[in-house]
Amino acid sequence: MLISNIVMVTMAAGLVVVALLKSPASLTVGLRGGGTFLLQSAPLLLAAFVIAGLVPVLVPREFIARWVGAESGFRGVVVGSLAGAATPLGPYVSYPIAASILRAGAGIGPVVAFATGWGLLSVARMPWEFAFLGPKVALVRILLTLPVPLIVGYLAHLLFGRAAT
Repeated sequence: MLISNIVMVTMAAGLVVVALLKSPASLTVGLRGGGTFLLQSAPLLLAAFVIAGLVPVLVPREFIARWVGAESGFRGVVVGSLAGAATPLGPYVSYPIAASILRAGAGIGPVVAFATGWGLLSVARMPWEFAFLGPKVALVRILLTLPVPLIVGYLAHLLFGRAAT
């Protein structure tokens, strides 16, 4: 987390300097836009972090271990893939949930499958995909990416499962 914080703060500081060099007004407009986005996103972020904090407390470790733990094998990867695909909304929700199940004892394979399933197979985005790209393109994309979370998650389990525990 420290490296990502440093990168984001450095990028923000660099953009502030660029905006100031362009004009102080552009900095003001940009900061207002960022503040508005923060206020609009705050309820979603708060809810996601509450979920992330409560999952490890409310879901028994035995349940996590059985279904998505390091020893759950391919079954855990399937569960992670399906859970990721079923997780609504954006990264504000999915990544805190993934982090919370990882802290609660999930294995690396199921967590990688969860993140990949969310990124490639989000059920919540499929209606948009069908509407804008059409059924043919949407179905081809879905069918080609359907096995990816399973493959990537299982590879993560095989290659890094022992190292992550």
